[in-house]
Amino acid sequence: MQLSELAAKLQADHRGEASITAVASVVSAKSGDLVYAADEKYLGAALNSKAAAVVTGEFARQSSGKKPLLIAKNPKLAFARAAKLLQSGAQKPAAINPTAIVVPEAKLGKDVFVGPLCVIAGGTIGDGTHIGAHTTIAPEVVIGKNCKIHANVTIRSGTTLGDKVEVQSGTVLGSDGFGYVRDDETGRYEKFPQMGRLEIGDDVEIGANVTIDRGALDATVIGRGVKIDNMVHIGHNVTVGENVVIAAQTGISGSVVIERNVIIAGQVGIADHVRIEEGVILGAQCGVPSNKVVRGKGVVFWGTPARPLREYLKELATLARLAKKK
Repeated sequence: MQLSELAAKLQADHRGEASITAVASVVSAKSGDLVYAADEKYLGAALNSKAAAVVTGEFARQSSGKKPLLIAKNPKLAFARAAKLLQSGAQKPAAINPTAIVVPEAKLGKDVFVGPLCVIAGGTIGDGTHIGAHTTIAPEVVIGKNCKIHANVTIRSGTTLGDKVEVQSGTVLGSDGFGYVRDDETGRYEKFPQMGRLEIGDDVEIGANVTIDRGALDATVIGRGVKIDNMVHIGHNVTVGENVVIAAQTGISGSVVIERNVIIAGQVGIADHVRIEEGVILGAQCGVPSNKVVRGKGVVFWGTPARPLREYLKELATLARLAKKK
């Protein structure tokens, strides 16, 4: 795209003109690349790079450099959106690999790509969706438009994906939940029915080796815009609200409700029937016991059991003083 076209799409200003083909870092940039400088101290290096143009902030408006500029309120965000626009403008393959197995009952939209050795056992796949190699899609699966399912993903029956969902390799969607009933007379465990659904909203991104269980009888729901890192487990009957971010190695037990705009850091453990209210921030390795409600928009929680960071640090300081006295 031309820099002026990118600026118009991003609702940003531009100075000068350039033809942009890709994005890059300042160090690796070459002719045709777009780089960014989010802070004035990085502007000089960006202007001296081999890049065709620089995404930068208002601080660069009076710059005397000759390199074309795209000036935005949030340069890093504008750069990310520019990368997405450039990628979406690239030509996408649309074909079914001859080694793939696609049953006649499956409904594929326009411009769908199905990679080598895939198994499409039924369901519906929307226009422009890309299915990577070795992926298995069960019957009664619905995948929306312009999704990107990477290699070696398994999607079980009863799973629905919205539009523009991206799923990284090794992930399993719609697996059975971990639900058992104990027979007190024999001590044995009987499996509770795991026959519900998994519903994933638009613009969700799911990392590698993630498992999200279907509901036991109803649905597990992942809201619009949720971002899930690698190696996360989400149990059955969980509801995750819009724009929640979940970092790696987090485990979420069954019947948890996570409201919108929550941030969950790495290795957090959440027990069953917990409610995390809107805007809460759970720090790394937090532990939340069963049936608890965690509330406080913008409040950072830490420790096990999770409590506000200020309280946690006060407790640590008290312990340190007691140890010193001893």
